[in-house]
Amino acid sequence: MHVDIAVTIVTYNSADHIEALLDSLPGALGSLSASVVVVDNGSEDGTRELLALRPDVTVIRSENVGYAAGMNRAVAESPEAEAVLILNPDASLDPDCVPRMLEVLRSPGVGIVAPRVREEDGSLSPTLRRGPTLGRVGGLSFTRRPAFSERVEDPADYDVEHDVDWAVGAILLVDSRCYEQLEGMDESFFLYSEETDFSLRAREAGWSTRYTPTAGAMHVGGGSGESETTHVMKILNRVRLYRRRTGPVRGGVYFAASLGVEVRRALLGRRRSWAAARALLFPRARPEPLGLRHCFIPR
Repeated sequence: MHVDIAVTIVTYNSADHIEALLDSLPGALGSLSASVVVVDNGSEDGTRELLALRPDVTVIRSENVGYAAGMNRAVAESPEAEAVLILNPDASLDPDCVPRMLEVLRSPGVGIVAPRVREEDGSLSPTLRRGPTLGRVGGLSFTRRPAFSERVEDPADYDVEHDVDWAVGAILLVDSRCYEQLEGMDESFFLYSEETDFSLRAREAGWSTRYTPTAGAMHVGGGSGESETTHVMKILNRVRLYRRRTGPVRGGVYFAASLGVEVRRALLGRRRSWAAARALLFPRARPEPLGLRHCFIPR
């Protein structure tokens, strides 16, 4: 069996959103043929029961192996396809979104396509990102200066099609050859930074990530739950990603800067940052799935 698009979704306690996403797929795909594979990472909120009622999806039940591992399994369980459509369960797609993304993906050298995404209230969702650097460790997006801001904030940048360093992974169309060449997502990240790593590795392999405003979608954000633990994972994985790409010396500086940023945020009242600071300083305070309790600076 061969299809145009292999739709892949990883769910975890996604009962509030998954049906809206699945209902949006027929219109979003247009005349393209597609398979839909959902890997459920151990939901306990009724997600599995909802999926069992859907004849339009193949459901793979799994323990919570992490987002990257779940996505890799969804791709492995899908039929051959020209492209893989990576979706978060709290997204929904506009009509003809996928054919428009596929047209861009077929451009020479393009391996990943990101659409224009809006928030639930209809406002623009700033999903485009610059690569991680020491100057951007503080997340000073309010400065609107590229040297200090990883997030692309200028609305004008969302009006034109162009290549980007990476984009938030809620909705991405990936050339199957690119996915195969990179051997999928790095499962060691478990959650967060896997899409950053994927796009940066793709660029090194000759594949660009391209944003297009011609395709639209909506992303609720946090639909699978946000917590102190997920915030800690996000910070630790950012440190890991930077260290892996730059080496132990610059990685150590990034680690120290990240610690300073989290302490500052904690003093300003952000309680989750205390947990992140503890996890940076004390390996035993780190989430076990990351496998980072054996080293001081996360690797």
